[in-house]
Amino acid sequence: MKPPILIIDDEKSICVSLSLALQVEFDVSWESSPLAAMDYIRGHHVALVLLDMVIGETDGIEVLKAIKEYNRDIAVIMMTAFGDIRSSVSAMKLGAFNYLPKPLDIEELQIHIRQALEMRRLNAKVDYLSHQLTERYQHGIVGGSPSIRRVYELIDKLKDVDSPVAITGESGTGKELVAKAIHYSGKRKTEPFVAINCSAIPEGLFEGEFFGHMRGSFTGAISNQVGKLESVGGGTIMLDEIGDLPLGFQGKLLRVLQEKNFTPIGSNKARSLEARVIAATNRNIPALIAGGQFREDLYYRINVVEIKMSPLRDRKADIPALCEYFIKKNNVQQSKQVKGLTRKADDLLRDYDYPGNVRELANALEYASIVCDGEWIGCGDLPDRMTKAAACRGPDAPDPRGKSLREAEREVIEAAYSKHDGRRSEIARELGISERGLWNKLKEYGLIGRDRDA
Repeated sequence: MKPPILIIDDEKSICVSLSLALQVEFDVSWESSPLAAMDYIRGHHVALVLLDMVIGETDGIEVLKAIKEYNRDIAVIMMTAFGDIRSSVSAMKLGAFNYLPKPLDIEELQIHIRQALEMRRLNAKVDYLSHQLTERYQHGIVGGSPSIRRVYELIDKLKDVDSPVAITGESGTGKELVAKAIHYSGKRKTEPFVAINCSAIPEGLFEGEFFGHMRGSFTGAISNQVGKLESVGGGTIMLDEIGDLPLGFQGKLLRVLQEKNFTPIGSNKARSLEARVIAATNRNIPALIAGGQFREDLYYRINVVEIKMSPLRDRKADIPALCEYFIKKNNVQQSKQVKGLTRKADDLLRDYDYPGNVRELANALEYASIVCDGEWIGCGDLPDRMTKAAACRGPDAPDPRGKSLREAEREVIEAAYSKHDGRRSEIARELGISERGLWNKLKEYGLIGRDRDA
């Protein structure tokens, strides 16, 4: 199948001559109107656009912006008869692959087209592999803030080594997700992953829980029991809330980690420790050490590499991506068709401080998805503790983020129409388009007859 190419130039003779020259290798179409070109792009698969820098009264840079806003993967080569270096540099910054001066050398143009399409293919492959790696490594970790990117880097570096890892951070920041990402993306992924909540085990039961016991070793031991360290085999054991380990058991655990073996209660035969140990805590271990509640030597044994999980209030740039992730997840689980957040709900979630971190955001959006009756989650759908924020005051409206360019354009025109009470000349002046262009848009969106100047 030939790669589909669209030529946008107001000189029809150029469009025809380029089409004839390129049609052997490419599937070529052309449009002389920017509006018609954008309609064509919305309705057809286009791999590359040859775009004139000036199309009648329209600046090609604005058309380039519209193309990239609609689909950033479309390759664009700018054509200019004016040698405008400043505009060409602007085009490159906005994502144009290259710019070529007119008159065009056909052989040179074909080379640039092939290069642009190859770059597009490679970028698509990189995006696919990046998505695969993200799915493989994240296991629910979402975001692109600097602190989260650092977490991704550490996961990649730690996945195939055996060094102990300590994951620290407030409750709800995703410590167990990171531990699972390390395990399931590395060499131990086919072995078990076991998480133990140290704060949930009664103090007298730690040895039996970790090491196991033999039948008759104590009252009530009516059968042999395999401990967690043995059952996990060569997998990963996560010691969650390790700051709550009893001081008396800490020394025994330290010895196991140092000697790489342990002995079940009532047995005289040691078992090898094959598992990798990852510790996690929301407590300040150095402060516990200073207070005599945690062994310093155990701390240094488990904390060869530390991964610090930032609270959500310190990485609010990740909130939009997290919201999108949870809304899509809830749509699948609840068979809903929620499109997103209203402007006010979006503002509220961006401003909220999240004492419960990512877990609180996930729970809030799960609740909102359940109670939401429409396609957009509004402030009234969020938990009461959040809706007290000032962001919810005033009228609510759907957020245009994620809408098509056509939908967003219609909203802008309708807003200007209402502001100027239908006076076409004033509407056109505010939007920066001709009155004829405005009339065409009013006709396109079924607004003819509502404008006062019509």
